[in-house]
Amino acid sequence: MSSPRKNHLTGSDMPADSADRPTREEAEAAVRVLLRWAGDDPRREGLLDTPARVVRSYEEFFAGYAQNPHDILARTFSEVQGYDEMIVLKDIRFESYCEHHMVPIIGRAHVAYLPNKRVVGISKLARLVDAFAKRLQIQEKMTAQIADTLDEVLQPLGVGVILEAAHQCMSTRGVHKAGVAMVTSRMLGSFRDDPSTRREFLAIVGQSSAFSVTNT
Repeated sequence: MSSPRKNHLTGSDMPADSADRPTREEAEAAVRVLLRWAGDDPRREGLLDTPARVVRSYEEFFAGYAQNPHDILARTFSEVQGYDEMIVLKDIRFESYCEHHMVPIIGRAHVAYLPNKRVVGISKLARLVDAFAKRLQIQEKMTAQIADTLDEVLQPLGVGVILEAAHQCMSTRGVHKAGVAMVTSRMLGSFRDDPSTRREFLAIVGQSSAFSVTNT
């Protein structure tokens, strides 16, 4: 098998070519092996269609690998009547998967930037979060990927990203600590260098009184 190479857009290891990717039939066979390993019989009625369902689910869970995050932000707008204040999209729900245990990470993202003559459609910020969430992830890396991509493509005066999430690798196994949330942030440009900009962002995010992170 060819050795993996670094994807310059995401920094993640990607297959050297599409020939390295297993077929759907091979993926379904692997699910059957896991079912047997777990102690069940993949031939029984209730599990006959499970391998196919799992593979279809994985196509949805990990759809981010097929997306180029830079392309999501490619279309920008400059007719903003001189608007130069902070833009914040908060409480963006995301569902990701822990790359260590392949169990859900469920949370919300708060994404902000200080525009430099160009803005992007707000739905694109949510799509950017999903493009990185729908992969095997750790929260720290995902936070940096969202912020760095926004900074590289839009070249704004500053970027702020905060992720708050519950990790089922902690709540359903191991230490079994439910109800805890992990918070990560990345501040670039004015969000890092200007305390007033950072305070404004944190104050706006803090206004989300309905926000809560659960394991569901």
